Amino acid sequence: MTEHVETPPLRSCTRDGLTFEVVDGGPRDGEVVVLLHGFPQDATAWRAVSERLHASGFRTLAPDQRGYSPAASPTGVAAYRVSELVRDVLALVDAAGVPQVHLVGHDWGGAVAWATALTAPERLSSLTVLSTPHPTAMERAMRSPDQARRSWYMLAFQVPGLPEQVLARSMRRFLTGAGLPVDHAERYAARFATPSSLRGPISWYRASAPWRGVSRSRAGGSGRDPRVLVPTTYVWGRHDVALGRAAAESTAEFVSADYRFVELDAGHWLPECNPAEVADEIVARATAPR
Repeated sequence: MTEHVETPPLRSCTRDGLTFEVVDGGPRDGEVVVLLHGFPQDATAWRAVSERLHASGFRTLAPDQRGYSPAASPTGVAAYRVSELVRDVLALVDAAGVPQVHLVGHDWGGAVAWATALTAPERLSSLTVLSTPHPTAMERAMRSPDQARRSWYMLAFQVPGLPEQVLARSMRRFLTGAGLPVDHAERYAARFATPSSLRGPISWYRASAPWRGVSRSRAGGSGRDPRVLVPTTYVWGRHDVALGRAAAESTAEFVSADYRFVELDAGHWLPECNPAEVADEIVARATAPR
C-alpha cells in the first residue's frame, strides 16, 4: 500500500527571477481558487472570503502581486504591463500543479482576471470579477463624464514621483474617504507608508490604464474578439465611488459563456466589507454545471 504524502502549502511562486509571496489555505485536495487583490491592498484582503471558501471545500491561493511582494517589485514601469501581470497568474497556476483554477479578482486584480480569461481561457474553470467591469465596457464608459470624473486619480497617478509621496502621507484618509473601514485602512496604510512601497503599485497605472489594451491582450494587438469564453460572474456594488453603472451593466455584452451579474447594496471594497456575499457567488459560480 502506497503511503499518501501531502504536498506542503505553496508559500511562494517564482517567475523570471521574481518571487511572489502566496497565502495557501484550505483543503489540499480541494479545487483551487486563485484570489487577486487590487490597489492598494494585498493578500490579506481575502481573509474573510477565504475562510468561507475553505468551509465549502475549496483550496485558495492569494498572492501578493507584482509590485506588492518585496522580491517581485521591478523598478521599470514596462515591467507592470498587463501581459506581464497575466503571466504571473499563469505561473502561479503552474506552481499549483493543476490544469485549471477558478479565478477571482477585485479592482486591479479584476482587470488582470479579465485579461487572463481573454489570454488563456483554457486554464480557467470559472471567472468571478468584483467591481471592475470588462475592459471594453470600461473603455466605452470612460467617454462619459460620469466615469471620467470617477477615474480622475488614474490620470493623477501618471505624474512621476509625486503620487507616491502624497499617498504615503495620506493613505489612511484616502482609503476611509473611499469607504474602506478604519481597521482595513490602517492595515494597508501601515504597509504602504513610504513612497518606495507605493512605487510598484502605482506603476500598474503608469504601465497601462486598466480599461485600455486589456481586451486586446489575447492577440497581442487589436482586431480580435474581446468576448470572454469562460463562465463568468460579475459582482458590482451600486455605491462604488470609482466604477459606475454604465460599464457595469454593459459588461454582459462581452461575455459569450454563461454569465451572471450581481448588484449589491455595497461600495467598492467587496472582499473586506461583503465577504459572505462574495464567497457565496464564487461558490455558486465554481459549482455551476459546466
